[in-house]
Amino acid sequence: MAETFALTRTSDPAVLAHLEAVLASQSFSQAMGLGILWATRGDCALTLPARPDLTQQDGFFHGGAVAAFVDVAGGYAAWSIAPPGHNVLTVEYKTNFLKPAVGRRLIGHGRVKRGGKSLIVTEIDIYGETDAAGTTGAGLSLCATALQTLMQLPPAA
Repeated sequence: MAETFALTRTSDPAVLAHLEAVLASQSFSQAMGLGILWATRGDCALTLPARPDLTQQDGFFHGGAVAAFVDVAGGYAAWSIAPPGHNVLTVEYKTNFLKPAVGRRLIGHGRVKRGGKSLIVTEIDIYGETDAAGTTGAGLSLCATALQTLMQLPPAA
């Protein structure tokens, strides 16, 4: 099956600014070293650089690091459609690990499948970038895929 994900895409400036503000408020995501490649309404791509403290004994990204990355990538996709001031919290997610997560970094592609008033469902693909992939997606290897449900919380009164 051919993978068609592209590393570059034009961001929606308002969505990107919102997700950058979310990232700036999340010490865990910052500690992991997450970055945002691009973001549009209902769709975003994040990066997780390879570091020794994120790997397991064989040098692959640890499954826990991949799972946390899944959660954040889906959450940011959900945040991209949430009304201003609303928060999103994960209700559940199911991750399928397809192959070892290896490469100089992981790319997390989160997409909203359904955006409801209280629940948002996202799908997430995690790719290992095994070389300088450029903008075509060459050098990307799909290593995990997930489905996530999140709830929207209105601003605190």
